[in-house]
Amino acid sequence: MSASGFLILGRLGRHDPVRYPRTMTADYTHPPSLADMEKAASRALETIPEVLRRHVTDVVIRVDDFPDAETERAMGLASPFDLLGLYRGVSLDRKSVLDTPTDIDMIFLYRRPLLDYWCESGESLERIIRHVLIHEIGHHFGFSDDDMADIEAMS
Repeated sequence: MSASGFLILGRLGRHDPVRYPRTMTADYTHPPSLADMEKAASRALETIPEVLRRHVTDVVIRVDDFPDAETERAMGLASPFDLLGLYRGVSLDRKSVLDTPTDIDMIFLYRRPLLDYWCESGESLERIIRHVLIHEIGHHFGFSDDDMADIEAMS
């Protein structure tokens, strides 16, 4: 994890593997499309602990192939493959009920970097997507990396 709050490729967790319901796992014979990844993200979201999931009703999850050029520059990425996901918005710990929303909170998942990581790591694609979602939802709440690891370990 970098100091700027985005995932750099590396091992995902220190906890035991997550057990997924049979409907969540998928065998891919070709790279999943954007639509396939959106479905996988929806399934992964269903497995996230309720304590976290119930508060993300207003956050949009979007799957793109890569981060846009502006995001690459702003984050100082050496490669667009360095970023698996990104939370864009104002975290709940910095919001006020008096604030006027200027934009919608979004979690971006980046398909090609996720697929690249999946191929390199040998981990299940669903586990990777779930991990990135938990991490990015954690940014929505302003959680620390340790908080997110504890939440991920809850299930």
